[in-house]
Amino acid sequence: MLRYLWAQDKNGVIGYKNDLPWHLPADLRYFKAQTVGKTIVMGRKTYQSIGRPLPQRVNIVLTTDSTFQAEGVRVMHSKQAVLDYAATADEAVVITGGSAIFELFKDEADELLMTFIDESFEGDTYIPAFDWNKYELVKCVPGVVDEQNIYEHEYRTYRAR
Repeated sequence: MLRYLWAQDKNGVIGYKNDLPWHLPADLRYFKAQTVGKTIVMGRKTYQSIGRPLPQRVNIVLTTDSTFQAEGVRVMHSKQAVLDYAATADEAVVITGGSAIFELFKDEADELLMTFIDESFEGDTYIPAFDWNKYELVKCVPGVVDEQNIYEHEYRTYRAR
């Protein structure tokens, strides 16, 4: 099973200058809760923006750069290699970005976990367009707005029909 996990603003922005354009600690906690103990797949640029493997997870970096190496991650060079890995995994494999990786697997996603932030941010990276007719919203939980989490947000789960 392939699961997507991302946060976006109301215009589909997911990044700006290789970083998140917002500060939302609750979403970072949600990301951690959804990925600890699981396999995550990210592109090389996303990995390099984080700067290290995320602990307590199997980190896969998908890249076309055949010379790329990083300690503590598995490097794969094709979509098929990731799909083959996911087919034998005990749990869902979580696609965590960036945009090119989301685009590459968008027709393969079984489940979408979106943090929707009800704001507009400056951005240069967007979530690819999905065929939303292929998915149904099965859960929507409002996020708590407080001093540290100042943006209205909600956690949405979609499943393939």
